[in-house]
Amino acid sequence: MSKSTARVAIVDDDASVRRALARLIGACSFNPQTFGSAREFIDSLPAGLPDCLVLDLQMPDMTGLDLQRHLTRSGVKIPTIVITAHNDPGFRQRCESAGAIAYLLKPLNETTLIAAINSATRRV
Repeated sequence: MSKSTARVAIVDDDASVRRALARLIGACSFNPQTFGSAREFIDSLPAGLPDCLVLDLQMPDMTGLDLQRHLTRSGVKIPTIVITAHNDPGFRQRCESAGAIAYLLKPLNETTLIAAINSATRRV
């Protein structure tokens, strides 16, 4: 799959983070799609699955971990990169157990994020 066709969903409740990630990911020849909540992302799934999910851990209503668990229970498999400002080994372990392929700390290192997305989209 070429980068230009790889769809990367960004789920973060912070609009400025969504915009910045969409610019970065788009500049790297991926097709970014942004969602302000886990529910908004879930509602989009009937239109097709993204090739990669970049997911904020701490969100109101449904956390990133809750979303990961929901997707797993539903049989939906999307390579997921969790981003968070909280360096908590317990959360890292729970996210990885739920299937996250990467757990990255904010502020994000752009090179590390793009490398994780490249790795995730090669798995598709």
